[in-house]
This record gives sequence, C-alpha cells and structure tokens, in this order.
Amino acid sequence: MAKDVTTERTAAEPARQSDVERLHELGYAQELMRRMGGFSNFAVSFTIISILSGCLTLYLYGMNTGGPVVMSIGWPLVGVMVIIVGLAMAEICSSFPTAGGLYYWSAKLAGRNAPAWSWFTGWFNLLGQVAVTAGIDFGLAFFLSAELNLLWGYSTDPKHVIAVYAVVLFIHGLLNTFGVRFVAFLNDVSVWWHIAGVLIIVGMLTFIPAHHQSAKFVFTHFVNHAGFGAKWYVFLLGLLLAQYTFTGYDASAHMTEETRDAGVTAPWGIVMSIVVSLVAGWILLLGVTFAIQNYNGELSSATGVPPAQIFIDAVGRHGGEFLLFVVIGAQFYCGMSSVTANSRMIYAFSRDGALPGSSFWHRINKRTRTPTNAIWLATVGAFILGLPYLFNATAYAAVTSIAVIGLYIAYALPVFLRLTAGDRFQRGPWHLGRWSRPIGIIAVLWVVFITILFMLPQVTPITRDTFNYAPVAVGAVLLFAGGWWFLSARHWFTGPRVQGSTEELAAIEQELGEVGTPAAASAPASGR
Repeated sequence: MAKDVTTERTAAEPARQSDVERLHELGYAQELMRRMGGFSNFAVSFTIISILSGCLTLYLYGMNTGGPVVMSIGWPLVGVMVIIVGLAMAEICSSFPTAGGLYYWSAKLAGRNAPAWSWFTGWFNLLGQVAVTAGIDFGLAFFLSAELNLLWGYSTDPKHVIAVYAVVLFIHGLLNTFGVRFVAFLNDVSVWWHIAGVLIIVGMLTFIPAHHQSAKFVFTHFVNHAGFGAKWYVFLLGLLLAQYTFTGYDASAHMTEETRDAGVTAPWGIVMSIVVSLVAGWILLLGVTFAIQNYNGELSSATGVPPAQIFIDAVGRHGGEFLLFVVIGAQFYCGMSSVTANSRMIYAFSRDGALPGSSFWHRINKRTRTPTNAIWLATVGAFILGLPYLFNATAYAAVTSIAVIGLYIAYALPVFLRLTAGDRFQRGPWHLGRWSRPIGIIAVLWVVFITILFMLPQVTPITRDTFNYAPVAVGAVLLFAGGWWFLSARHWFTGPRVQGSTEELAAIEQELGEVGTPAAASAPASGR
C-alpha cells in the first residue's frame, strides 16, 4: 500500500501551490498566523490523543469492563481500525486544508444538499470537540486530585474534583490566549514529555517491582463488573478505553491555516499521530498491567485512580507520586491542545455563520492573532458538560462516549461523501491511490459500529446513577441542530462562505497586520 500513498505530485501535475494561494482559492483570508511546522502539526494531534491521558484515565473503566484482555487485545484491535479512519480523513485534508476541517470537507464533497451535510457535520464535530476537551481535563482533575490527596489529604469527592476541573480549564483557556507560537512550543515539548514519560513509567514498573503478573493473566484474564452475562458484549464495551484515547487527531486539520505546507504536513500529522500513539500506548498499557500487584485492592483505591495505586504498590509511595506527576504533566499538555483545536473549529464554524452570535465568536484578537472568544466558549462548554458528575457516578464514561460518538460521526460523514463523490473528488498532494475506496468503506462501517455500541447501556442494573446519558446528549444536539435547520438555518445557511475576491482577502490580511508574504508564509516547515 505504501507505494500508492503519494506525498508528491508527478511531473505531469502542476507545481504545488503556496499555502496562502490555496487558502485564497478556497475562499478565505490568511487571518491566523502560519507559524507551525510539520512537527508541530503532528504534535498537536499526538498531544490530544495523549496515551498518558486516555489510557490511564479510563483504566478504571477497563478494569471493570473486560479487565486485562481489553488492555492487551482491545487496544491494538481498535488502533488498526483507527489508522484506517485516519488514512481516509488525511486524504481529504490534503485536498481542503482549512481550519473548518470536517464540515468544510462535507460541504465541498456533498454536491446536492451540501449545506445540510455541512451543517450536521459541523454540529457533531462541535459536540465531539467540547466533549473530548471535557473528558481530557476531567481526567486531569481526577489524577491531580489523587496527587493532592496523597500529598496533603485533599478530598476526592465530586465537589472537590469539580473545583480542580474548573481551575484546570481556566488555565488552559488562559494559555491559549497567548498566541499560537507559544502553544506550538508547548506542543513540541509535549511530544517528548509523552515519549519520555512512557519510557520512565514502563522502565520503573519493569525493573523495580519484585513481582509481575504472568503473560497469561495480561493477555487472557477477563473481568466482568458491568453486570451483563454476555462476555463478548462486555469486551466490546471495554473497547471504549482505546476508542476514546484515539480521538482528537482531526486537530491537525483544524490547524492547517497555521501550518506551513499544510497539504502534505497535516495529513502526515493525522496518520503519524495515530501510529505513534498505537505503539507507545500498547507498551504503556502492557507495562502497567504487568505491574498490577493486587487487582481488587487497586481497583478500590482510596485515591479513586487505580493507576496511582498500581504505581504506589509497584514502586513505593514516593516513586508512585513521581510517576503520577509525569502523567499529570502529559494530561495538562493534552487538555491545552484540545482547547486549541476546539477553539479553531468554533472560529471556523462561526466564520461561516453557523453558531448563535457568530460575529462575536469569530472575532480575532489583533494582538495575539488568536480567536480569543472562541477559546473561552470552548472552555465554558466543556465545564458545563462535566457538571453531571456531581450527581452521576458514571458521568465520566458517558462524557467519553459522547466524545467518541460526536467526533467519529463527524469523521465518517465526509469520508462517506468522498466515496459517493467518485471522480468529482480532486486529490491533493497526499492521497491513497487505488486504496482510497476500500479504506473509506471500512472506515465508515467501523464508525457505524462504534456509534451504536457506545450508546448502549454500560452497566446493569440501569439506575439514575448508572444511566449512560450519551444518547441524551447526542439526541439533544440532533434536536437543537435539526430543529434550527428546518425552522430557520436551511433558508440562510449556504455552507462555508467565501470572504471575497483576492483583493478583498488581501485587504482583510492587511487590516490584521499580516507581515508575511504568501511566499514567506509557505516556506518549508521546520521539523519536517
């Protein structure tokens, strides 16, 4: 397959356009600063996937819903399917490198009824983006509360966790207002923090404990605390651990207007962030699972975070606190990047008039060249989505289900439309060749499967405290977006708007104080 995945045009094809020329052709001015290189674009998606966040924050869920076999077998199974989804998305990203990403792709690929396809893709993407930000920062709040509990006896009850959650979201909103150059630098640091963190955690858990679990335990032991009699159903539910972790890699697409040579670097950012996360995440999960000392004791840890107890039991109290700090650092970077990607999607969607108060959310801070209002909408929306944890113990699992459902529906819609477009789809400089259609079909079928799966009950008996409210959240978005569409938006929403002629786009850029020329903005990216 590799020889059909093309990253350069043939001699018969026209020379690659500059980034600004291509953006103008797609109808938009260069309002954001194009300061990110290829490595930074990869870094933002890799950071949002964050194996040290997703794998470990849902480790408790995995221990109850399938146990070790979900970590060892479920992870690579899901990872391979996600690579297929990522490849299908990357090909479309290369053709349409805009911050709008998924909903823009749907508009350009749908043909008939393009505004409707674009509208619903955008709203599902918005739901998923807000939910994944909530899931990441809520996981960070869990782990940070556990660390504070170990150090100073901080309470880990819902009210105290929510308080930490609010502070974390505020800090991430604040960091994102400082400008994309600072965020890109932190994302670059984050890649090395994640890689070094995995090596440190797995290394300490491998060489320090006197006891390790057997390979038979890690690869075959099954645990069912979900209450369902069918083991296969519980195993499938347990795939949420991996599927939730592999979310957010559409960030590379949302950052294309800030990335140099975006038609090539952004597709590679999507694919490589998944591949590297698959390998490193499996190593991490195996290392933690082999290091389990007392399964039931760690499952019911007073910290509320089983990985923290596994660390402590395996390497001692101080060593465990250090490893917990490594995880918290990675989760902090992850949440910061998620707010970045979320705000760019809100910025682009409101640029096209699809949100209430769009003119306010689309506003750019002329000093930092960041969509400041969109940043704070992303943080407030995530905070609201996390509030049900105050009265629902399974709310975190529901938030992660919402993130998976919202994002993957938005991922699959343009892939489906690319399949129906046939020869109307004009490939970008990065494409899949003859593998495009089979990869697209498999990607769509996988998304249909997981969308149904993660709206099903996760625990039985079903009570107010165990109810999976993911279908409620998804239904609310469908009701709101669908109702608004049929009552009003279908009369005025025409899909992505062009901002004007080439001269008008240049005037917008001049007003914002753009100092780089199109040629300079499209200079080769550092770190490629």
